[in-house]
Amino acid sequence: MGVCPRKRITLVLTQSLDCPSGVGRYWPLARGLVRCGYHVTVVALHPAFYELAQRATVREGVTVCYVGQMHVRKQGARKTYFSPAGLLWVAAVATLRLTWAALNTPSDLYHLGKAQPMNGIVACVLRLVGRRVLLDCDDAEAASNRFGAKWQEQIVGWFEDRMPRWVSGVTVNTRFLQQRVEAVVRGSRPVWLIPNAADANRLQVPETEVVSELRDRLGLADRYVVAYIGSLELANHPLDLLLESFAIAVQRAPRSVLLLVGGGSDLDLLQRRVMEMGIQESVCFVGRVDPNEVAVYYALADVTVDPVLDDDTARARSPLKLYESLMIGTPVVTGDVGDRRYVVGDEDVMLVPAGDAQAFAERLVRLSEDDATYRRLREWAGKHHAQFRWESRLDQFVDVYEHT
Repeated sequence: MGVCPRKRITLVLTQSLDCPSGVGRYWPLARGLVRCGYHVTVVALHPAFYELAQRATVREGVTVCYVGQMHVRKQGARKTYFSPAGLLWVAAVATLRLTWAALNTPSDLYHLGKAQPMNGIVACVLRLVGRRVLLDCDDAEAASNRFGAKWQEQIVGWFEDRMPRWVSGVTVNTRFLQQRVEAVVRGSRPVWLIPNAADANRLQVPETEVVSELRDRLGLADRYVVAYIGSLELANHPLDLLLESFAIAVQRAPRSVLLLVGGGSDLDLLQRRVMEMGIQESVCFVGRVDPNEVAVYYALADVTVDPVLDDDTARARSPLKLYESLMIGTPVVTGDVGDRRYVVGDEDVMLVPAGDAQAFAERLVRLSEDDATYRRLREWAGKHHAQFRWESRLDQFVDVYEHT
């Protein structure tokens, strides 16, 4: 059977499918589209491009092509950044390769992930040759990224503010971004709100024996586990707020242990801060884990945390860690900012004032002591399991593609 019109979709990404948005948003989208009958190609960059043994492959029916180096390098649990001059060269080469690959990938529709300069240039070239292009915004790029110089931030901000006008339509994952993009396009382009969700294929509830074995291996058998699962990047994840909160909480709940699962450029700095605060006996750095194994860490936690400030970075995000934790059945404590209230619904006991370390600590202590509230939250998560799943979003993307 031949491919019917508008059935070829190309995702153009400035990151790999192993990065947070790749794992949590773009990969489940690509795989889901294949199940719906689309032919899907992912053209992307990679944080260790020159070490890749295989740069093109087919995964679950999705053609994945890595064509250049990302703006950061990753090795194990650590992330490093290029110098400003080095970044210019890396970005220039990556932009040329992304553009060339997109132009040479026949497609009925190109969906560009993130409003960043490299994708902005790709968008302009594709539109110049008559290709149909959409943009996906899932972050406040200028506010949340780490920059080595002010001019880098200004360039990213310039593209972020203008790219929505260069495409046929924009998908966003939060109401904050929806309002921001609508103010830019002023009704000239459609803007669709499609929040994040959890990938049920990757996040199966693990067997009790597997969870118990990991708890024992990490020395957590009798501990109250508070888990942070995400990037160790202070530029866009206020983990200093989390450490301050936990240092208060552990004084009142001494059985508590903070499990930090993930890697990033601030791993060493955070380890030093833990030592300086004298809480090293109650903090465990796990490092980066395979995304396919992260479910067991959600399951072994008594509560997970999403520390945030009251800023644009937090307002713009639809945190994967909330959906993933709740789908596994583990309650979350996070700041009441952006769309987080829409995720937890009536169970606002999981919300505290953003940026308030004392309130965050008190909520962690309460959940460690209040068994009735804790059980209610777990039951609530189980009842609302379906709304946290990625499958609840796929139809929305399909509707966008079929009516653009």
